[in-house]
Amino acid sequence: MPRKPADAPDLIVAVIGAGAMGSGIAQVAASGGAQVLLHDARAGAALEVRDFIAGMLTRAAEKGRMTTAEAEAASTRLTPVSDLSELAPADMVVEAIIEDMAAKSALFAALEKVVAPETILASNTSSLSITRLASACTHPERVAGFHFFNPVPLMPLVEVIAGIRTAPDVLDHLTTLGTRMGRTPVRVADAPGFLVNQVGRGYTIEATHLVAEGVAEFACVDRIMREAAGFRMGPFELLDLTALDVTHPATVEIYEQCFHEPRFRPATLMGQRMQAGLLGRKTGAGHYRYDKGQQITPPESPMPGFTGGTFWIDQSLPGCAQLLAQIVTQAGGQIDTAHAPGKESIILITPLGEDATNHAVAHGLDATRVVAVDSLFQFKGRRSLMGTPITRPDVLTTAQALLAHDGTPATVLRDSPGFVAQRILACIINIAAQVASRGIAAPSDIDRAVTLGLNYPHGPLAWADALGAGRVLTILDGMHRCTGDHRYRPDPWLRRRAQLGVSLLTQDTHPA
Repeated sequence: MPRKPADAPDLIVAVIGAGAMGSGIAQVAASGGAQVLLHDARAGAALEVRDFIAGMLTRAAEKGRMTTAEAEAASTRLTPVSDLSELAPADMVVEAIIEDMAAKSALFAALEKVVAPETILASNTSSLSITRLASACTHPERVAGFHFFNPVPLMPLVEVIAGIRTAPDVLDHLTTLGTRMGRTPVRVADAPGFLVNQVGRGYTIEATHLVAEGVAEFACVDRIMREAAGFRMGPFELLDLTALDVTHPATVEIYEQCFHEPRFRPATLMGQRMQAGLLGRKTGAGHYRYDKGQQITPPESPMPGFTGGTFWIDQSLPGCAQLLAQIVTQAGGQIDTAHAPGKESIILITPLGEDATNHAVAHGLDATRVVAVDSLFQFKGRRSLMGTPITRPDVLTTAQALLAHDGTPATVLRDSPGFVAQRILACIINIAAQVASRGIAAPSDIDRAVTLGLNYPHGPLAWADALGAGRVLTILDGMHRCTGDHRYRPDPWLRRRAQLGVSLLTQDTHPA
């Protein structure tokens, strides 16, 4: 029989799994006008989730998100069933059970004995291979990924994932159905972590590596990424929300599925903290402590007062040098305009992807007076500075006081190639470039998925355009050269566009 259209008024969607994801998927399916069959292996769970969803729909109506009539109509479309055989009429099935390949494969094998040959079997897995899941099925062409984000009713994105043998019309069907459910569907090729979970690793993994290296404390990193880069949550606030026993195993799985691709290398510190039981909000302690659910953030030390000083400013980046000169002048400091720094001048440099030490040595500067300042965001929001291992403490204190004089906080870091924001953003952008390079998703879909699925302030490729793809490439090349770590090697897809001077949203004119 031909497959029923995804926008048919009598479409029947079966949802298996009565947890947070399953209930959310069932809710948006019913709200989108589909008839929904609810099933869970635990006796009585489907009935419980039906009543829970009905309550959520009533609350949505009370908040004005839908009318009372729409909420009541959606509730009537929910039918709990106790036995798998009762799913026979389903036009498609979405499983949202435990994240275990054996369990999902066994479920799909059982479903193939129940449902019609044209019924679509979709998995809400966040990381398991759709191709592998489909390989155990008699009809692998009807198996696809349909990955929603938690909480489903509030998160607008759904990834439509194609296994190697998934039929194109199945993807069309799920794309239409995702739109009907009120989600924004993005098509993604089967890959470890798919799209959003791959790009998201750059934020949390690199932040944890930074702390493990002693560059900054958890709260310092979070402040920089919120106040300078504009993220809604710092990486460690996010990790505490998602919980380490969820995030770290998924990170390890993506790393192993990618055959130990260095860009996804887990941070040992993350695993250690998980083993110590510092999981996050749900345990009351993670990267922060929690009192009755409220995050306890360690206070920041007061900024030192500026009492004057003379500053020589490196001219490697003329625009940044001019902005620094304005900060010095407005604070009442003196500017050393000589070609080489005077013996008493504090030396301000603005490296991209380099640490203070490498830059000082390469330019023949006195490392005891060198202070590097991150110029990535033109010194707005929060400023970051670092000295070499031998920069005098009084020099660092004076430089911090200068940078904080106008009320903008300044964070002192340990010497590191790329500071904090440069390192983290460059890693996010580089992974996004790899996703585009491998054909996992189109460039515009990458940015759409990341902004909708992760709530980043910008899509990574558009962000690279705004910062300058050439600057991002310089940062990655600098970090790669200074550390020798292959997780910083620039993806050739990014390098080519930076060299050509075109947007990172530019697709190849001759795709493979």
